[in-house]
Amino acid sequence: MKIRSLEALNLWSDVVIGAVRKDVPDLSQRQLAILLTVYLTPPPHTVRGLAEHLKISKPAVTRALDTLSIMGLAKRKRDEADKRNVLVQRTVSGSVYLSELSDQITSAAERIEEEPTLTLLRPVG
Repeated sequence: MKIRSLEALNLWSDVVIGAVRKDVPDLSQRQLAILLTVYLTPPPHTVRGLAEHLKISKPAVTRALDTLSIMGLAKRKRDEADKRNVLVQRTVSGSVYLSELSDQITSAAERIEEEPTLTLLRPVG
């Protein structure tokens, strides 16, 4: 399936609007990028490693992790092997959040596949 530009925007719109309607945690793009990186790339994850991977500052990663930790979507734990390091870890809540996000993306993609002539201004049902 090849998604054209307007279809890609409609797909993302469906996912974002669906998240708003379901009252799931409101994540910034930075927070979502960090969360996806933690869940989709092999551990261990550190603030330094996430900053390097995403090409953003360590303080930006730390602020995002503060929020993700409060929401229960990720957690930090002192590295037992090297007490100077703090590891960023996955949580059950984070796994559930991303699983539901994945389901929303899949459903939106299927709707686009069924209606390939969607326009940018179509109403979201």
